[in-house]
Amino acid sequence: MEFLHQKLKEYHQKNIYPFHMPGHKRNEDAVEFQPKLTEDITEIDGFDYLHRPTGILQESQAAAAELYKADETYYCVNGSTGALLAAIAACTVPGGSILMARNCHQSVYHGVCLSGVENYYVYPELLSSYDIHGAVMPEKVEAALSSHPRVQAVVITSPTYDGVVSSVGEIAEIVHRRGVPLIVDEAHGAHFPFHDYFPYSALEQGADVVVHSLHKTLPALTQTALLHVQGKLADRERIRRYMGMYQTSSPSYLLMGSIDSCIRNLQRSGKVFFEKYVERLEGLRGRLSGLEYIQLAGEDLYQNKAVWDLDRSKLLLCVRAEGAGGHQLYELLLKKYGLQMEMEAKTYVLGMTSPADIKDGYDRLCRALEDIEREWRVEGRALRKPEAESALNWQETVVLARKVLSISDAMARPRMLVPFEQSEGCIAGEFLHLYPPGVPLAVPGEQITQKLLDTVADCRDAGLDVRGLAGEYGELMRVCSIVENS
Repeated sequence: MEFLHQKLKEYHQKNIYPFHMPGHKRNEDAVEFQPKLTEDITEIDGFDYLHRPTGILQESQAAAAELYKADETYYCVNGSTGALLAAIAACTVPGGSILMARNCHQSVYHGVCLSGVENYYVYPELLSSYDIHGAVMPEKVEAALSSHPRVQAVVITSPTYDGVVSSVGEIAEIVHRRGVPLIVDEAHGAHFPFHDYFPYSALEQGADVVVHSLHKTLPALTQTALLHVQGKLADRERIRRYMGMYQTSSPSYLLMGSIDSCIRNLQRSGKVFFEKYVERLEGLRGRLSGLEYIQLAGEDLYQNKAVWDLDRSKLLLCVRAEGAGGHQLYELLLKKYGLQMEMEAKTYVLGMTSPADIKDGYDRLCRALEDIEREWRVEGRALRKPEAESALNWQETVVLARKVLSISDAMARPRMLVPFEQSEGCIAGEFLHLYPPGVPLAVPGEQITQKLLDTVADCRDAGLDVRGLAGEYGELMRVCSIVENS
């Protein structure tokens, strides 16, 4: 029998390089605060209390707000999930409604369910040559708000898991004309403000509530996040209240210490830190630009109107060799070269970088990809030509399931198990998703279509793990036992 604490120690001894979160990359030289057992405390004299800060934690959060140029910043030790749950609850009321991008993370859907609000969708574009989500178009937000004028808040994800950024500034202007707050899940963009190589941050572009995962792209421990607020449209008292409700009443001082250390380090030496980071990133991108079988997404995506900007810290490695895909590349990089990537998809592999990466890690990845390219060339593999790039509207082309019930209504109903392959027409009673990235393929309350069944089958054939199905082999689906015709 394996024990987790022992396996963690054993894994540390292996020579596996992390192209995945957390952003500290297990690099002790990049992290000043490395917690010890002797520093694990509770709310004792002199250390303040996160949910009613008046001393050192209040000062620390103020420093974070100053760094990010927010009016107020709140620490979150329950990751971006806790912050998003709080933001949605604070900006809506039960029985109200919210407009959300359909490619939001599952935590946004959970927030909608817990808050008891009706959700309406705005659909992002799709980038056909990479099979990834594009931006949320401002004109589609405006059209959706015209159709649903009583929504109390709008929430979008920018950047996406793959690094695509929407025009938050234009969207904010549209949303603010309706007098409602814009919430931006910028979990993957906590590094944006620290170098002009990266896109403008959502705060700079006028979003009202912005959520950052420090641990995704910066040197901080897993589960550390920030919630920023600016302007007057988001009720700050309600945000404080719900931040207390969606986090533990005994917040970890080790996690808060990690947040504070990360913020102070960025204040002191962020410029130098990021100059070195960008220099290494550009070197890596230049070295990989000549590969044909494994295409690193970059400048080519700017040609598409569905990409307002791109986070070039993300390494989106698209497999162009016939007879290979994301699963094969992912397995090769891990098992043969000791490189653990962030995720695999049907046609690509995603690697995450951070300022804590070291040159040796980049060199190992470049050598591995160059080696694989040579092998595939010797094997005489054909080069699969990418589709002509176009922006496809998700809603019009590839909707996997259509909404029939609200999420909270569907989750409250009795559920039953049916064979998944025979579930077309049923109402989903559970989320189906690939994790990562955690964007649902199907949401409770949506009617299952043949398109969803085909997509899940394709994902499984590609070696991907579809979560949310039941049964020993994932052959069953939980559906609402009362199916309504609509």
